[in-house]
Amino acid sequence: MNKEIKGALLVCLAATMWGFDGIALTPRLFNLNVPFVVFVLHLLPFIVMSFIFGKEEIKNIKKLDSSDLFYFFCVALFGGSLGTLSIVKALFLVNFKHLTVVTLLQKLQPIFAIILARIILKEKIKREYLFWGFLALLGGYLLTFEFHLPEFYSGDNLLAASLYSMLAAFSFGSATVFGKRILKSASFRTALYLRYLLTSCIMLVITSFTSGFGDFFNASPTNWLIFVIIALTTGSGAILLYYFGLRYITAKVATMCELCFPISSVIFDYLINGNILSPVQLFSAGLMIVSIIRISRLN
Repeated sequence: MNKEIKGALLVCLAATMWGFDGIALTPRLFNLNVPFVVFVLHLLPFIVMSFIFGKEEIKNIKKLDSSDLFYFFCVALFGGSLGTLSIVKALFLVNFKHLTVVTLLQKLQPIFAIILARIILKEKIKREYLFWGFLALLGGYLLTFEFHLPEFYSGDNLLAASLYSMLAAFSFGSATVFGKRILKSASFRTALYLRYLLTSCIMLVITSFTSGFGDFFNASPTNWLIFVIIALTTGSGAILLYYFGLRYITAKVATMCELCFPISSVIFDYLINGNILSPVQLFSAGLMIVSIIRISRLN
């Protein structure tokens, strides 16, 4: 097997694992408080990484200057804390009814990344970005509400979940922009370790002032099993697979491989929960994904 095929398969596997997580794993933690869930989802991988390469990475972190640490903190705050809080809250709100919609909407993050890159990094926005960005947002709206107006008092919480999912997309897009400022200063492994370290610290504070830590005792054995599975597979494990694969393929190929995320979300939601998108939603999802692929290629 050549390196290109190996890299593509690893990225496809990582994207499929993320699709499975959003449909089958994280929603099963709905009986716990959202801040506690996000805290544990980062704490467990951080503990595992600390045993494997923690001492070495602490030495590397000490070499970073204050500016680098600030941007690492921003990545942890937006990508690790706010983004994950938002998407977990969105998944919990829909109660297994619209999981595919919620997971697909967070794919809009390139739109926000481009806008923030223009503001923060002073990067120019091409006209093609605006065209495909509009189509992506239109696809996201139709995916969520089809040809109807948003219902603010809908019993299925779809509107609130969609807004949380969009907030997650904004937060993850922000983390992408801040990440551009720091990857020249640290290796990916250092960046990953520091991100989980800072996110665990941030979520420790947030959890302390919100839900508290009573869920340590309230969580069932099944909850802890899911935490461990996510920590070792769809969490940090999938991220490592993704970046190992990315070393052997171009960004354009990776964008195509990432289609395994929305495709697997649709398939898993049907197989596990019996949910299927309507024809309008399927078309809208296709429109959104194609637009995002075009934006990624332009970028």
